[in-house]
Amino acid sequence: MAKLIYMNNVSLDGYMEDERGTFAWFPIDDEVFAFHTGRVRSVGTFLYGRRLYEAMAVWETDPALAGKSDLMADFASAWQEASKIVYSTTLTDVSTADTRVERRFDPSAIHALKATASSDLMVGGANLAAQAFKAGLIDECELFILPIVVGGGKPGLPTGMRAELELLEERRFGNGVVHLRYRPLGR
Repeated sequence: MAKLIYMNNVSLDGYMEDERGTFAWFPIDDEVFAFHTGRVRSVGTFLYGRRLYEAMAVWETDPALAGKSDLMADFASAWQEASKIVYSTTLTDVSTADTRVERRFDPSAIHALKATASSDLMVGGANLAAQAFKAGLIDECELFILPIVVGGGKPGLPTGMRAELELLEERRFGNGVVHLRYRPLGR
């Protein structure tokens, strides 16, 4: 059975966006970027909320991004290889290949997808990830903790619920970013 993985970049105080809704404070670093690409390459399907999908679609729709460096070209290629499912009640058209829109998040459909998928799935978008956490669908949670405190904004993990996790892996990067990989207990 494929795993459903939640992966996110968060500030040291736990936010994925600051109070202005930006994440421009992410420290670009070749070592971290290459590691991200390796994680993306292992994914067969991305589950996105509309907003995150629209932000990520540039990796397919803007060829100039891939032209900036070999690292960016590698990431664009890895991202484009995966299927995408976008959960949105407002999106009418998608701009990337192998992408479909679903109007609502159905936990039983995700469970069935996990059972039949040949590669892992990754969920992104705060609201969508919270729904997957609350439905007990998350098999692993990966956080990249960035060495900055932003003081408020959008939390990187769901609020209003409790989950105990087992640490599976940790890695410290040269720029101060720490990658933590957890498994929810009881899974």
